Amino acid sequence: QVQLVESGGGLVQAGGSLRLSCAASGRISRSAMGWFRQAPGKERDFVAVINWSGTNTYYADSVKGRFTIYRDSAKNTVYLQMNSLKPEDAAVYYCAASTSWSSPLMKLDYDYWGHGTQVTVSS
Repeated sequence: QVQLVESGGGLVQAGGSLRLSCAASGRISRSAMGWFRQAPGKERDFVAVINWSGTNTYYADSVKGRFTIYRDSAKNTVYLQMNSLKPEDAAVYYCAASTSWSSPLMKLDYDYWGHGTQVTVSS
């Protein structure tokens, strides 16, 4: 069983930065780890994913060049560094773990989810 706990959300001005953390209990060393986000009234959308070895990453077009996903296997933690934040980045951000790599951009590919952390960006 894997449990995921996100942290690092908060209120930031447009143009600012935040770093989200996802701490895992249980083995995620062979899991792909993804970040998704959900704004009020919208679907939960893919943001970024990293494979189990950290050698492959994918990003949503809307965050490319601004967000970076990386993992620290020793700490069993995955991070999402978010720079140049925009008001449209405001959402609840969820961490997720997947034991496959068949469709890493799709929610259905993920087996475990955290409860989310709120990111608010003021203009």
